[in-house]
Amino acid sequence: MNAYQKLEATHKRLSALRNAEGILFWDHETMMPSGAAEARAEVEAELSVMQHEIQTDPATADAIAEAEQQREQLDPWQQANLREIKRLYRHANAVPADLVEKMVHARHEATMVWREARPANDFKRLAPKLKALFDLKREEAGIKAELFGITPYEALLDQYDPGRREVQIDAIFDDLAGFLPNFLQQVLEKQAQGPAILQPQGPFALDKQEALSRAVMEVLDFPFDRGRLDVAAHPFSGGADGDNRITTRYEESDFTASLMAVVHEVGHALYEDGRPKDWLSQPVGNSRDMTLHESQSLLLEMQAGRSEAFIRHLAPIIRDTLGGSGPAWEADNLVRLQHKVAPGLIRVYADEVTYPLHVILRYKLEKAIVADDITIDDLPGAWNEMMQRYLGITPPSDTDGVMQDVHWPEGLFGYFPTYSLGAMAAAQIFAAANRAVPEIMPGLAEGNLKPLYGWLDTHIRSQGCLYLPDELIERATGEPLGTAAYKAAVTARYLNN
Repeated sequence: MNAYQKLEATHKRLSALRNAEGILFWDHETMMPSGAAEARAEVEAELSVMQHEIQTDPATADAIAEAEQQREQLDPWQQANLREIKRLYRHANAVPADLVEKMVHARHEATMVWREARPANDFKRLAPKLKALFDLKREEAGIKAELFGITPYEALLDQYDPGRREVQIDAIFDDLAGFLPNFLQQVLEKQAQGPAILQPQGPFALDKQEALSRAVMEVLDFPFDRGRLDVAAHPFSGGADGDNRITTRYEESDFTASLMAVVHEVGHALYEDGRPKDWLSQPVGNSRDMTLHESQSLLLEMQAGRSEAFIRHLAPIIRDTLGGSGPAWEADNLVRLQHKVAPGLIRVYADEVTYPLHVILRYKLEKAIVADDITIDDLPGAWNEMMQRYLGITPPSDTDGVMQDVHWPEGLFGYFPTYSLGAMAAAQIFAAANRAVPEIMPGLAEGNLKPLYGWLDTHIRSQGCLYLPDELIERATGEPLGTAAYKAAVTARYLNN
């Protein structure tokens, strides 16, 4: 084998290890007995160290250098693969193996405590574990920042959105923070003047909610032969190549919360399922980044899933599955229900107008923690103050405040911005798709997503990491990532309808 072929062989091994890690993570979050946590942490730590050792083998650096000399002999996909291999090597080689192992153990401890502390509203119990994990991640960020010549926060962000810089995020988020408060007020005033929004009355049996989730997944063409639906404390999409596992959580008082979480996670799963089949075991065959990943979940949930056309198609399925009857279950009211805008406590249940404000809050807190401007003990108070400032509400408990997300206990620092960047990309991509394929909206009205999926398969899913993130967005939509399409979409839906 030549040098490039050796790198492909190495990453085929790494892909298998990551697939095993993905299934173990799914089991950890859905089925693993709590008493097995310590033993599982040892297994996952060993897997992480194995991957780190393979990625940082001195022979890898030599192979990369030699492959670069052969670049002209590689086709475009191989050249992009080599670029991604270099990026992954750079990140892995920056962090010592003992720090990798420590972070795995700290993440396990924090997530297990979070699962118990959240329902108990006991942030003080979580705080020491979160502090230990934050300290390790701050150490990682400092090492990478010095090596890469970027800020510590950008070093964490780069794992989820390669090449993204704080100045870009600040510009987009400042634009949103300037636009949304006044826009939100206009929407609330218009909403108050319209017909009353009726809330279907529960309780809604969990087995019926699961049946509804599966029925909607069928409409969305979820591949049940290579995927499954389960319950977890926090909805997520995971699994392995060709094995897409999504989760939701149910509330007896409100079926819409779990339903839209399912639509969101199906968007993630379909992106994974549509990756280029010939490159699944290679970095170039990965999903592009988390901004693109979130664009695909939010496109399905917010752009397509909450469109009036699609909600009207789902209305009889919802009514028949849950056994509802009366005015609250009519299509007109279900449309108004899904288009209801109201500041709320929980990000994953937020409407598309208030959703970015939840993310901006987390972004600012993450940056403050990484910069050591606030402490872990300060987080609940800082969270509540910013919720009041941005959304006009104060959480009554840390359960529905600072502990609502699992991301920080899982060590996913630098991830949150991709949610709102993904929302901007989702609006931009959906608008481009509709310009190119007029059959998309009529298809949604009939529960036929093939016109939409066909465009996404061609322009997003099948492209893997062939292009850099911003390049892929601009190639697909014809313009750089920005806020214009999102503003136009929410204005059309909530003020001009």
